[in-house]
Amino acid sequence: MAELTGKVQTVLGLVDPDQLGRTMTHEHLTMSFECCYFPPHSGDEAVAENPFQMQHMDWLRQNPYSSHENLLLQQETSAVRDELLAYRKAGGGAIVENTTTGIDRDLPTLRQLSKDTGVHIIAGAGYYVDCTHSETTKKMSVEKLSDIIVSEVLHGADGTDIRCGVIGEIGTGWPITESEKKVLRATAHAQAQLGCPVIIHPGRNPAAPAEIIRILQEAGGDISKTVMSHMDRTIFDKGELLEFGKLGSYLEYDLFGIEMLNYPFNLEVDMPSDNQRVQTLAMLLKEGYEDKLLMAHDIHTKNRLTKYGGHGYSHILKNIVPKMLTRGITQHQVDKILIDNPKHLLTFK
Repeated sequence: MAELTGKVQTVLGLVDPDQLGRTMTHEHLTMSFECCYFPPHSGDEAVAENPFQMQHMDWLRQNPYSSHENLLLQQETSAVRDELLAYRKAGGGAIVENTTTGIDRDLPTLRQLSKDTGVHIIAGAGYYVDCTHSETTKKMSVEKLSDIIVSEVLHGADGTDIRCGVIGEIGTGWPITESEKKVLRATAHAQAQLGCPVIIHPGRNPAAPAEIIRILQEAGGDISKTVMSHMDRTIFDKGELLEFGKLGSYLEYDLFGIEMLNYPFNLEVDMPSDNQRVQTLAMLLKEGYEDKLLMAHDIHTKNRLTKYGGHGYSHILKNIVPKMLTRGITQHQVDKILIDNPKHLLTFK
């Protein structure tokens, strides 16, 4: 494990952290999201069966999880390759690919995409939410789960020699299930051995992030090297957000580009706009969280690719950064969020 210290582990091998450049810390390049399919509303069935037409695109933006076809991102390798080339041209250097066991991780494709585009890709080890856990996974002990995660980082995952460079996204729902708690404890044990970053997908409840941190801490996890993803749909109250921030994890705003009226996973959540996300980042910067902020798009459905009229992986670099600079956020702060913070997170201790 000594060879990992001070390095970032990509699907092509170890690199120096300074080589990463601008980094999106929560994306998917090839995956299936069929675990989260929602049947279309009555009368929308025909649209859902053939959604990729111009007249249907607004419906698809509002109902991305109600089309089986839209959830099969793994079918779009060619389009994703083009996206990554555009991302590199826009100034992007690296992407953390958060697809874990349960949602069709495909390491050989990730390695080929990195070779073809020159983008550094960091793959994720571990397990997603409970509904994607196999019966075998649910029966495993914490120790066995931890051994598998460690092996995915040290030796390779899914029968390949391609090594993961982060643990995550580790998925939880709300309430957190017993199987998810075991995975969280296994994650903490593996992190303690490896000195590696961890990325968490919290349940859609304001109490979920703090409960996850408690479980990880009690199991020996390193919260300073842990990312709480999807903060933009999880904690909205400013006081609660600042209180959670004191626990020391990274705060990741990673749903840039997603704007919908009804968030089907929790209808009580009003999905913020990108303008509101920028406002929240500006507030957190003023409150002193410059070293703990991360950004991404969490692209996981076809409709968000530019091939289908979506914003693509370059949206933050092309559209959001210029907006940030008009709202009192400095170039130094932008670079902290997109370059320095990912570099420190992804470097093994």
